[in-house]
Order: sequence, then structure tokens, then C-alpha cells
Amino acid sequence: MTDTQAGGVGALGIISATDVDVPMRDGVVLRANVFRPDGEGAYPGLLLRTPYGKPAGGHDRYVRAGYAVVTQDSRGRYASDGEFVPFTEQHTGDAEDGYDSVEWLAAQPWCNGRVGTFGASYNAWMQWETARLRPPHLVAMCAYTIPLELTAVDWCGAFRAGRRIKWWLTTIAPDLRRRHGLPGPHTPAEARQLWDEVEQAHWVGYLPWKRFPDHLPPGLAEYAAEWLDEPHRRPWGFDRVHGEVEVPNLDFSGWYDHCNDTMHHLAGMQANGRTEAAREQTRLIIGPWNHPGLGKRQIGDIDFGPQAELDLPDLIVRWFDYWLKGQANGTDCEPAVRYFVMGANQWKATTTWPLPGTTPASYLLSGDSGAAGADGGGRLCAANGQAEAAASDAAAASSSYRYDPRDPVPTLWGKAWFTSPADRRQLEHRRDILRFRTEPLAEDVEVVGYPEVVLHVSSTAPDTDFFARLVDEHPGADPDGAGSGCSEADELAAAVESSGEPQPEVAGPALEVCYGMVRVRHRNTYEREELVEPGQVVELRIELGATACRFQAGHRIRLEITSSDFPNHDRNHNTGGDDLAETEMTPATQTVYHTEALPSRLILPVDASA
Repeated sequence: MTDTQAGGVGALGIISATDVDVPMRDGVVLRANVFRPDGEGAYPGLLLRTPYGKPAGGHDRYVRAGYAVVTQDSRGRYASDGEFVPFTEQHTGDAEDGYDSVEWLAAQPWCNGRVGTFGASYNAWMQWETARLRPPHLVAMCAYTIPLELTAVDWCGAFRAGRRIKWWLTTIAPDLRRRHGLPGPHTPAEARQLWDEVEQAHWVGYLPWKRFPDHLPPGLAEYAAEWLDEPHRRPWGFDRVHGEVEVPNLDFSGWYDHCNDTMHHLAGMQANGRTEAAREQTRLIIGPWNHPGLGKRQIGDIDFGPQAELDLPDLIVRWFDYWLKGQANGTDCEPAVRYFVMGANQWKATTTWPLPGTTPASYLLSGDSGAAGADGGGRLCAANGQAEAAASDAAAASSSYRYDPRDPVPTLWGKAWFTSPADRRQLEHRRDILRFRTEPLAEDVEVVGYPEVVLHVSSTAPDTDFFARLVDEHPGADPDGAGSGCSEADELAAAVESSGEPQPEVAGPALEVCYGMVRVRHRNTYEREELVEPGQVVELRIELGATACRFQAGHRIRLEITSSDFPNHDRNHNTGGDDLAETEMTPATQTVYHTEALPSRLILPVDASA
């Protein structure tokens, strides 16, 4: 353990100590870094537990605000002793370790006995595990962007192949390779460089997935193999934990966050929290962000404007100032939910999530067999008598495309391999995507919640996948082809309209809003497989991800239907066998029906008060 002192940080300097021993109840020693104000007295404590390597700094703002910050390597990771057990297992020991660490922190002479926990993703999982045991000195949490269950992250009926194998190889495996004396890479930085520059293409094309654990180090390989044998397991059960939690939580997430199932914690806490504070004071803030971009205004080329940017550390300090210091800063009077409406580029508030009082608006799919491709004839028609009649008179009974798992629709994400908003025009050359579009909207349509797509489908395969993706199709585009956020496209459209001169039609960005998927064999449950006969028509109900988007007048609502999104999801091989164990693949013809008897449709939760 080493102590250092740094001056010039706010009114106080910072005293730091590295690799401080923190003993657990079973004798295992975990190690932590401590950062605290260089001043008299005791301070509230903030604890961050992580399997990713405890930060060696970066918490000056919290210390300046008067907190003692402890960052700790979890069991079996980096400087801590013991054996690592990943969160794919039901019992990892992290609940008990978290309890003991909170109580250790509260007992330190430089801590006043009031402790908060903070951190995102896996670090947030650590907090929910801890909170279920109710450490006496835990006062509040800021556990953000972690779903209720592992299946919401890795198994929605299909293996989230790209992200998971990258996470295994570049984030979890390096430290285990070091601990077991195996050749490098031994750090995440080394592993990410190797992934980016050398091995990415090799591993993405790997088959079969069940053999992939052969390439992982001990301490990870066996757990990965077990999970691939039973990927529908539900080890977290956080939907059953809220009743054991006594403290309020501050949560952040984003419309493009692959972990945005975290939003369901709010309703669970409001209904079942163990104390009045847990039920009434838990908070949720949702922006137009992805997992690593929380609080930012821009993701890749998509800029949602200055309103979208929030200073998360500032909000976290304010949260703990109220709960740990008792400052009357109004935190207790703020709305339970604040959410950002894309397209309107404004923040709104509500009492819970999902937004209560929305109205379901149905749009019927219609068109012809040429709905595939950018110039296809797929249409979305509002489900009223006149539109239904017009659609049924002019439309064919179905639309079809050929899905070949050897040539899957590629995922549109950036170098970091996280879900991101994307301009879907990049894929308009593909003939294996059906596109259904409304006419230009006569008035704004504000969608808030979880859209749903009901499809009547058949396939020549005994099992296959169907993806549904909601898209905001803009009428104009930035002439430079960059910055295709909502406001910029609309400004250009207004400029073209006001010029008074004939203008060529300019295709606007087609901005992805949200998506969902169903693997046909798991259309009713993850636990049971139900194959179909070739040509058998079945109904699929696909819940899309959470969103808040105002489709502005003049825009079109677009729905895309396809059968792959690789490597975000593994490819369905169309054989009816175990896709995780097989290498054989075969093409299939997919048919979507849209008739009066088989009304495939998009159902949007519309905020009529907007």
C-alpha cells in the first residue's frame, strides 16, 4: 500500500492510497484504491466495485465535492485475491463481498459512516447484488444501465455474438491469462489492439460457437461453456430483488443502450421497494445515448443537439449531496423520470416508466412482392376503415425475400461495437430487407414506450429469425452527408422549401429508432423450442426496444423486416438444429402476409398529449 498527497484540488488536496487490504468474511482479501480529501474530519464514502480493474484516478470531482472514494477490484480480479465467478452464475459471492466492503468503508476513521455506491453496467450489477443484503450503512445507490436479467443482454432467443466474444476476449480474459501464467495479451488495452488490428475478422466468422470457450483461459472458459449450453438461464432475478432493497437508486440509460432494460428497475422499486424512500425516491434519466455514450450529445455521426448533453458526474454529486450530506437541493422533489424526445430534441418528465396514458396506433403492412429493396412498394397504412379498404384493394397478399445466413445483413455500429443510431440508407442496396413506409406525415406523431410489430409469416425453413426495425425517414439531408441529426435535416428541408426555386429531390437520412427480433423456435418462450413446418403460417409478436421519438410532419415512418443483424446477433442457420453447435447453413425464403385475415401491423404507443 502506498500513500500520496496532491495539492491544488479545489479547496483541499487529495490523499490517495493504492491496493489497500479489505478483508472479507471468509478471509479472502480484496484490494482497493482510496481517494479522500486532505482535511480534518470524516466524509461520506462512495464505493465502486468492479471486475474491470479499479480506476487509479479520475474521481477528483467527487473528492472535491467532499467524498471519500473507494474503488475496489472484485474477487479474483487484478489485485484482489480469490477466484473470479462471472455473473452468468447465480451465486458469485459478490453480494457478500459488497456487504462487507460497505461496512468496512463505513468503519474507517475518515468516513462518517454514510455510504453510497455508484457505477455502470457490471459495476451496477455489483450494487444490486449488494443492496439485496441491506448493509446497515448503505444509504443510496447510483446503479445505472444494468437490466433485470442476463437474458436481456445476451440471449433474446439468439446469441449476441459480436459483443459477447469481444467482451470475453478483450475485457475478461486478459487478466485471467496473466493470473494463470499464460501468454498475452495481459491487459485490456493490449487485447483491444490485437482485436482491432489483427483478429477481429477471424473471431467474428468463428463456428461453431460452442467450441469458442476452447480459446478462453481457465476461470472463464468453463463458465462460458456452461452458459452456451444453457443460454436462457436467468441467474440475476433482479425483478425479485426490489422488495429486499431499502435505499433509493439513481439510474441512467439511453434509447440505443443495449442494457436499457434497466428502465424496468424503476417500476419494480416503485411497487415493491422495502422502504418509502426506495419506492418514492428512485429516479431514472433516459437520453438519446448508447452504452458508452451516456450523457453525450453525439454518437458517431448522429448529433442530437446540445440539449441532449448532460453532465452525469454533476448529477451524481447532487444525488449524493442530498442523501449522504442532507443538503436541501430539491432532489426529493424532482420527477421520477426524465426522458429525451428525439425529433423534438427536448426533455420531458413523467411519474413512471413506461409512460402512462399512451394510445396504441396501428399501421397495417401492405404492398407488393417487390417490397424488398429501397424502391420496393411496401406501405404502412393507418388502421382505419378508409385506409384498410384502400390497402386491401391495391395490395398483394404477401411480400417475400430470400435470407441466406452466409450473406447476413450487417450490423451498423461503430468501431466500439456498441448499439448506435445509424442511417439505414447504407443498406438500401440489399434485397433481403422489406421496407414499409407511410406517406409523408400530415402532422407530428410522438411515440413513447415500446412499439410492437405483429407479423404473420412463413418460411421454407423449420426455424429462422425475423427482425423488425423502426426508422424515422427524413425528407431532406445535409448536403455534406454528415451530422444527420433530426434538427439538421429539418433545417435543410426548410431551406429548400423556402427558396422558392425548383429543387431536385434529396433523399434524407433514415435514422434507426429501435428494433426487436424473434427466433421462430422461441416465439412463445426461451425455454421451449417449437419448430414450424415449411410454409406454415405463424404469428410473431416482436416487442421493439424502448424509445421516445417525434416523427415530424413531412417525415415518413418506416418499418424494416429482415432475418439477420450480424454480428450483433448470431445467424440463424435455418436448419432447425442447434445454431450454436452447427456449421451447416442453408438459405430460406421468408414471406410476410398482409391481408384482412392475416393483418401484419406496427403498433406504436403514441403520446396524444404531445
